[in-house]
Amino acid sequence: MRAYVLIESAVGKANAVGEGVKRLELSEATVVAVDAVTGPYDVIALLESDDLDKMGRAITDGIQRVDGVQRTTTCLVVRLG
Repeated sequence: MRAYVLIESAVGKANAVGEGVKRLELSEATVVAVDAVTGPYDVIALLESDDLDKMGRAITDGIQRVDGVQRTTTCLVVRLG
């Protein structure tokens, strides 16, 4: 399964948050891509995992603990059709 994690960072921390997420070594999921973006979110990460609970732990125990992360929104990828 894949999920996009939309990350809001503290003011001036977007670059540090992006680098911090890239450096994460998660046992529960794989960080596929990390991009800084414009708009309401500062960083978007694409994660892959083989289990929904593992994905959740990777986000709460990994991404949300990166210094400067204020809030995350997770969007699970679904296959339509």
